[in-house]
Amino acid sequence: MRHAHRIAAAIAAALLAACGSTTTPTAAPATATPAAAPAPTPAPATAARVVRYSIVINGRAAGGAETTIAPDGTRTTHYEYNDRGRGPDLTTRIVLSADGIPRELDVKGLNYTKAQVTEQLRPDGAGLAWSGTSEKGASADATAFYVPSEGPFDSSALLARALQKAPGHRLKLLPGGEAWIEAELHADPTVDGHPRKLTGVAIAGLGFSPDLVWIDEDGELFADVSPWRATTVEGAEQVAPELLAAEQTWRAERAGRLAQQLAHPIGEHGLVVTHARLFDPVKKAIRDDVSIVIEGEKVVKVGPSKSTKVPTGADVIDAGGKTVLPGLFDMHAHMGGTDGLLDIQGGVTTARDMGNNIEDLTARRERYLAGTEIGPRLLRAGFIDGPGKFTGPIGLVVASADEARAAVTRYADLGYDQIKIYSSVDPALVPVIAEAAHARGLRVSGHIPQGMNARQAVEAGYDEIQHSNFLFLNFLAKPEDDTRTPVRFTLVAEGAAGLDLASPEMTSFVDLLKKRKTVIDPTLSVFEELFVSRAGEVPVAYAPVAPRMPAQVQRGFLGGGLPVPDGKDARYRDSFRAMQKLVLLLWQRGVRIVPGTDAMAGFALHRELELWVEAGIPAKEVLALATLGAAQVMGKDKELGSIAPGKMADLVIVDGDPVADIKAVRRTETIVTRGRVFKAAEIDQALGIQP
Repeated sequence: MRHAHRIAAAIAAALLAACGSTTTPTAAPATATPAAAPAPTPAPATAARVVRYSIVINGRAAGGAETTIAPDGTRTTHYEYNDRGRGPDLTTRIVLSADGIPRELDVKGLNYTKAQVTEQLRPDGAGLAWSGTSEKGASADATAFYVPSEGPFDSSALLARALQKAPGHRLKLLPGGEAWIEAELHADPTVDGHPRKLTGVAIAGLGFSPDLVWIDEDGELFADVSPWRATTVEGAEQVAPELLAAEQTWRAERAGRLAQQLAHPIGEHGLVVTHARLFDPVKKAIRDDVSIVIEGEKVVKVGPSKSTKVPTGADVIDAGGKTVLPGLFDMHAHMGGTDGLLDIQGGVTTARDMGNNIEDLTARRERYLAGTEIGPRLLRAGFIDGPGKFTGPIGLVVASADEARAAVTRYADLGYDQIKIYSSVDPALVPVIAEAAHARGLRVSGHIPQGMNARQAVEAGYDEIQHSNFLFLNFLAKPEDDTRTPVRFTLVAEGAAGLDLASPEMTSFVDLLKKRKTVIDPTLSVFEELFVSRAGEVPVAYAPVAPRMPAQVQRGFLGGGLPVPDGKDARYRDSFRAMQKLVLLLWQRGVRIVPGTDAMAGFALHRELELWVEAGIPAKEVLALATLGAAQVMGKDKELGSIAPGKMADLVIVDGDPVADIKAVRRTETIVTRGRVFKAAEIDQALGIQP
């Protein structure tokens, strides 16, 4: 299932650079309607029917897929694409009932991270039984639709077709949950001179927001599109932008309705939060029984509750001894989908997008600013990569000094805050990019390009390094190791545990970072998922919240991390602990670190902060780094990062004391930002998250 695949890929692959495309979609004549009549059933065939698909990532051919439908209805599919050395290679056989319900399923091949996977569904008496790499189970209900964990690639279309036939357009799912059609879109493009009638089916119940898949007149998959990847019927690639535009218009309208429902504007007489335990990131301490007076979007007064007057007519939130934190920062995000809602629910009021489709991010940011979509304040990093088969799926591609300077100019003119250099940039262009960016007041950060190490990148002008694996690769990678591939993970998984963090070489490197005031964005939670998560187990990061998630989201957690070679389980776990030790060492030595996720919005940041505390950094220091410290790095500390008169009123109320127990950051109750109040419980309900 498409949504399960996306969640599993986000958890298992984790270090996806971004989720965007530089293709600008055009307007599409499509409308949303309630669930419609069932699609026509194809006439019986006397020979197998074959439908071929192309897969395009950011305008570049990346792979393909094929569905063969036998005369008896048995479907065989093959699905394969290459995303910078990652990507699935899966073969599937599926048999459907007359109502389109899966009765038999066989899946074999490699998942996104190249781990071997299998999956099987079979009749079991009057019901169904399933098993696979990460799970097994059985149900007596043979009318429920089994959602494949690994394939086939067109299973969203199969579910859409079954839902169209189902009573009330609603079906129970296996292993759990329920799906229904929230809306249908319609488009009538011309393909190869022939008019087509397509239906975009928005399937709710699978995750935090509906999945939308385009099916043709026969109910077969026609297209599955996103800002960075498009799967379309072969020969119909040119239609993808039109369908994407229609989908984005519908999603924006849906987000606008949610914003009206969930955002509670502060009244004209202001808002007062009373009797709070206020965390002060300057003093790194709690102030007891404090009141915070807010007018519009700003804090106007902070003082003892007993002496702070509540203005007549003001709204009042009695914090009742709960802790009020400045809004949290996520310094490594790639915004999309429901990330804005997840961030606000988790107390993240500022997020730094580290690479995205320019047009999509611009439109999203404008909706956040206008209040027509819920999301954090956005800081933006302009993504630059070099050409080649490992080029990132979004951003601008440069191959010369002139192109590099032009890319920096474009991002600077658009008001971006920094530049992110990716893995295929020619190392000779790094100082060119750095010089041009610094001349425009932009910071420079990123991955370490192939053919360069972290020390050289810092010396060439990096202000910041994303992902702590690159710090280890500074010592572990050999010239022949292509760090654009998953080697940048596996070398560290196998070698970090054996690296001496007290060696003269490491000491010299850390000294350089401190001298140059280089910031590190370690994204520890990502590597915990990659190195420590195992198939069939919920990752530690999400174990506290998994039972509350929609059923298919819970299932997506079970995919595991990197494939672990025989006998290397303990080594991978020890290497992750070495990464934690390095982050502690950096903090102890005075190297600035910032909390970022590159994973599930909101929830992953909570785990990032927990991992820093587990590493040995005191919780009060971690909270300061996640608020005022991050604001200082981005030059926003005069407006954000602490709760003080004259600053923006970005704050989160949590149940508990995160200074005593950092896990309390997970217990968000109320969030205030941009002159609006949000209730975490209401956002949860909108996302399908249980109390």
